[in-house]
Amino acid sequence: MPSRRALLGVVGASVVAGLTACTPAEGAESTTTALPPSAAVGSPEAPAATAATVTPTPTPTLAATKRIRRSFIPDYQLPPIVGGLAPVITKIPTKHPIVFLTIDDGNIKTPESVKLMAEYDYPASLFLTRNTIADNPAFFNAFKAQGSLVENHTVTHNINMVRQWGYQQQLDDIVGMQEYAVQQYGRKPTLFRPPGGAYSNAMRQAVAAAGLKAVVTWEAKANAGKMDYQVGNSLRPGDIVLMHFRAEFAADLAAFRAAQLAAGLEVVLLEDFLGVA
Repeated sequence: MPSRRALLGVVGASVVAGLTACTPAEGAESTTTALPPSAAVGSPEAPAATAATVTPTPTPTLAATKRIRRSFIPDYQLPPIVGGLAPVITKIPTKHPIVFLTIDDGNIKTPESVKLMAEYDYPASLFLTRNTIADNPAFFNAFKAQGSLVENHTVTHNINMVRQWGYQQQLDDIVGMQEYAVQQYGRKPTLFRPPGGAYSNAMRQAVAAAGLKAVVTWEAKANAGKMDYQVGNSLRPGDIVLMHFRAEFAADLAAFRAAQLAAGLEVVLLEDFLGVA
């Protein structure tokens, strides 16, 4: 298999800007907004849908479902850290027909999710929470083997951290996940997703101080077996899509796949396109 950067056709390329959030297994994120250093807004919860039952048995035609990924030369550069503040990315401005899949938390761990991601040959950015995955961190190695990467979603998933905690507590929680990810997966995360979706300048400063390159949110999400859009009613090139490891994983992934195919977009790993893999 060629390297991720070879698949993109660019070595050391950089690219882009945005935001996001996530909630416990029974909840769903809302649209997030930037806040002043002393303020923050959490996200309301939405009821989860019942997932369609999918057998975890590997399909004998698995290889036939894989696609040859096209190479895309990044056409947008990731903004640098300025004034000690990490940039916020909510969508990638690009002319390429691509979309980025991100999956959060890690609450529900099933063989079905591993099988489906392999069957569809989807690479994803996995924003994992230490306290959520600590019962079985090795589970996510299967996604790594498929080409996905583990990113930072804090130790505690405190959705009120920007309201309740100062800079140092936020930094400690973020650094704790950085260290855990290196220990478990052998790579230091480069991207951060704030719990609940709220962020502030203090959080952006903590993210940069922890060695991360950007705060990442979303423009669309697969939730309760359907797609929700902040803009328009379909996926657009450069959209960052939010999902979760929940009981309805199969239904959510099916909703995303239908929207992705209808829009004629290729699923590309965000870290590769940004040059931070």
